[in-house]
Amino acid sequence: MISAYERALRLLGQRQHFRGDLRRKLLAKGYEAEEVDAALARCAAAGYLDDEATARAFVAERQQRRGLGRARIAAELRRHGAGGEAVSAALASTSDEDELARAREAAAKWSRRGESGPAARAGLARHLDRKGFSRRAIVAVLETAGASGEVDLDEAPAEPAD
Repeated sequence: MISAYERALRLLGQRQHFRGDLRRKLLAKGYEAEEVDAALARCAAAGYLDDEATARAFVAERQQRRGLGRARIAAELRRHGAGGEAVSAALASTSDEDELARAREAAAKWSRRGESGPAARAGLARHLDRKGFSRRAIVAVLETAGASGEVDLDEAPAEPAD
């Protein structure tokens, strides 16, 4: 059987991992906790295991490709075993304006379904909530949508109230 360190290097060679994810995988393969912790420390010392860098890449991918909001991304980061500091540092680079812009993009995609009216507005609010957008961004998008229930993204975004 290969050592925990070698297995960790193989896994890290395939893609970036969070320390918590990698630890779970190694323990599931039957390695002893002491050997796993030593292997992870060795990987981190060599620069192969960096939760903050992995979290930044994770945030960028989730925002750009999947159009997710900060709350959903933070939950996914924690689920993957990222530490609190790594989560905070990675999300610190996202502004409220960026969050609102992504929420508007998600609303534009959702609105292509052609639905309108109060039920559609409620559905849009639920959709944006599931994607992890802040209440502030959701309200701003719904205000932009107006009373008709249609999302008109050519309008200037409404400034959310504090």
